[in-house]
Parts: sequence; structure tokens; C-alpha cells
Amino acid sequence: MKRSGFKVKKLIAASGAVFAMLAAPLAVDYSMGNGISGAFAAEDGGKKGAGGAGKGQGGARKGASQAGKGGKGGSMEDRVFRAEPDDDSDRPDWAGVKGGKAGGGTKPPGAGTKKGDLFGDMVVLLRDENGEPILVDGLLQVIAFVYDEEGNVVPLLNADGELQVIPYNPEGELATQMVVDGTTYSVVPAEVDLGRLSVGRSPEKVLDKALTDSLAKLTGDLAVVTLDATGRLVVNGVTIDSPLENLALYEVYMSTGEIPGVTLPDGFSPVSLFAAAADKTSSIIVDTVVYMNAILGIDSTTTTTYFSTYEYDRSTTWDGKEAVVLVLQDDGTYKEDTVNLYDAVFNLTDWDSATVGGADAFAQAADDYLQVLEFVHDNAVR
Repeated sequence: MKRSGFKVKKLIAASGAVFAMLAAPLAVDYSMGNGISGAFAAEDGGKKGAGGAGKGQGGARKGASQAGKGGKGGSMEDRVFRAEPDDDSDRPDWAGVKGGKAGGGTKPPGAGTKKGDLFGDMVVLLRDENGEPILVDGLLQVIAFVYDEEGNVVPLLNADGELQVIPYNPEGELATQMVVDGTTYSVVPAEVDLGRLSVGRSPEKVLDKALTDSLAKLTGDLAVVTLDATGRLVVNGVTIDSPLENLALYEVYMSTGEIPGVTLPDGFSPVSLFAAAADKTSSIIVDTVVYMNAILGIDSTTTTTYFSTYEYDRSTTWDGKEAVVLVLQDDGTYKEDTVNLYDAVFNLTDWDSATVGGADAFAQAADDYLQVLEFVHDNAVR
């Protein structure tokens, strides 16, 4: 078997961030960990130095690929948590907008309550081990991003490989330029692109129906619930594949600690539900998880308690887990083969939560499950 035969994306080197409160702009140690997801680590192995936009930074994956609108008026707190979303909201078009009218100008019967009204710009922030935003002088600490030579938005690092935080000007607005190691950079916030997770903003009846549909399968007569190779729930040999159903199950599990009426299999983790609800080619970072939990209305006290004890070890989770996939042979043909997912997806590179907070571990675990899901999907036997 040749790993080069797999259609698998580069492994993102894992790391977190410890923040330094003594300097302005704030510097974040990229090597140790405090709620900055490993998805920000450089694909080229985490080379050091800002080195101009994109040099030594490797680039962030798609989960933080769009520049934030840092130039809008008002404080950053108002823009992140304002009452009305922008026209550039990632709420899907079919879900409508607040106060939208149907036909005769009235709300459709049973339209339900729309989630996510309290979020406008959702930007990547410096967070503590429980995923809560870190405030300095009452201000959110927004991670600095720059455009690389190809126009991608990537995190700005200093010569020691530390993430940088955008300073505020005297008016309390985010600066558009900052000096790092003697070089001036034009900096922007990075929006968290929720992708198809944005369905969580739609009326409650949408997720309610998805939950009803999934529970009908999971609690049906003679239902046998297991896990597939990617960690997703399986009922009588059929995987619950629907992103909407997985998101609905995630919401109820994170809110109650269980899926009602279901005895969950050994090895189940709610991160598998979150991963199955996300775009296969996206990234999951701490901000993705925290914003989605808030949009879904999951009690932050519940998640803080959950994160405080959450641990994740990649090798323990994935070493020995196998999947049957197509592998490219020397003659150009593909052959079914059974592979060790820890080797095939992660190249035997471990990650554990010993030095990072629970929120960072949860996000890294979800992103790992997503990588496995993408790998199995891309190389599936058809």
C-alpha cells in the first residue's frame, strides 16, 4: 500500500497558544496552547516568522479564509454580538431573514423562532481554556490575519512563531496596521465561515424535524446502534449521514448529556456529530464550536463544565481503527484495501490535550473526526 495513492489533504500540525499579557500588541505563544485551535498551525510544519504575508505561516485552512469587516463603525463587541445580522451573514438564503414576509406580508404559519439573531461578524478571537473570549481592558482580543501572496487570509506570526493580536486605536476600533519585528503589516480580523453549519440559524422547526427523524431511526423497534469507521452513529447497518440530523443530535446531546431513548455505543463522542454536520473540506476551530453552541442556544455553563473535563488523544482514538478504501496501485488502478486510519490520515502523528484547555481539545478532536470523514468519503469503495 502506498500512502501517495490516497486523496488526502495535508495534516495540519497541532498546536495551541499561550497568550502574553505584558506587551502591546499582545503576542501569543503558538507552541503551547490556550484555546487557539490546531487548525491555525502551518501546513509546512509550523515555520517561524512573519516574513511577509504568508512566508513562514503556511496558511490557515478554509475555516478562517475570509477577511472580517474591521472597518465598520461601533465597538467590536457591538459588531460581534449586535442584534441584527449583516447582509453578509452566512445564514443560508433559503432560511430567510428576520421579519421576512411571505406572500401576503405575514409570517408563514409555524415558522418558529430563528436562532442566531445575536450574531453579526463572527471573528477569530483569543480564548481561554473553556472557549470564553479573553478581555483586556474590557476589549475582545482579535487575532491578526494578513493576506498572503495568493490572496489567502493567514494568521500573522512574529519571528518567534507567536500569533499576534490586533491593537485598538484610541477610539476603541481595531487598527488596520500594526508593526511586528520592525515590519508594518496591514491586518484584518478573520471571519469564522460556518458553511453548512449555518443551518443552525434557521427556524427551530427545521432542527426539531431533523431530531424527530433521527430519533425515529435510533429508537425504532429492533434498532441496533453502532458506530462506523468515522465515529458516526449507525442504525442497523445504515449510517446517519444527514448533516442536519447530526447537528440536531449534537444540540440535544450537548444540552442534556444524552440522546433520549438511545444507549450510545462505546467510543461515541459528540465531536463526531459536530464533524458530520460540517463541510467535509472545512476546518473546525475553537471559534467554530463556541459560535455554533451559542447559535444553537446551548447553555454556556453546560459547555464550560463539559470542556473543563474534556480530554482528547489522537493515537488512543484512532490507532487501530480501520476503514476499507480504494488505494492507487503502481499500475494506475485502484484496489480495495484495509487501512489504519491513524497512519493513513494522520501519518502516525499524535496530538493530546495534556498542555491545552478542554475547548481547544474538543475543537481539535472535531477537526480530526472531520479529516477522517473526508478521507473515507474521498477514497470510498464505489
